[in-house]
Amino acid sequence: MTAADGVVKGDGYAVAGLDDLGEGYGFRKVRQGLGVTAFGANAIVLPPSYETGSHLHEEQEELYFVHSGSVEFEFGDGSKHRLEAGAFARVDAPTVRKVRNLSDSEDAVYVIIGGKDGYVGRDGKLPPGEKSRFGDNAPPGA
Repeated sequence: MTAADGVVKGDGYAVAGLDDLGEGYGFRKVRQGLGVTAFGANAIVLPPSYETGSHLHEEQEELYFVHSGSVEFEFGDGSKHRLEAGAFARVDAPTVRKVRNLSDSEDAVYVIIGGKDGYVGRDGKLPPGEKSRFGDNAPPGA
């Protein structure tokens, strides 16, 4: 294992906390910091009451996950949606969007995953000797 700036990399993996990927407001480069190559990934830290500019994409669909705080998404059709921590929003590439931190006193953090050309399907497999991906104490129905 190696560690640089709090990012730990091993054989086939990398782990880090949000603060290991940068400081202050704005982008935390998840893809770059962890070496992700199959899709885009960033975290955004918004200061209180901050609103991003509007933007859209030419090709990549995006999935947003609100990690902490309360944000409002405004879309090109004028609709506004309040998302709390734990909520998701999927946005098509050409859909105009902007995000606003609804708090006047606390930061908001959201994660963006972007990609193109679709889902690869369920390709998970159990390693030799494993009988369940949930382990010996699988929850009922798993």
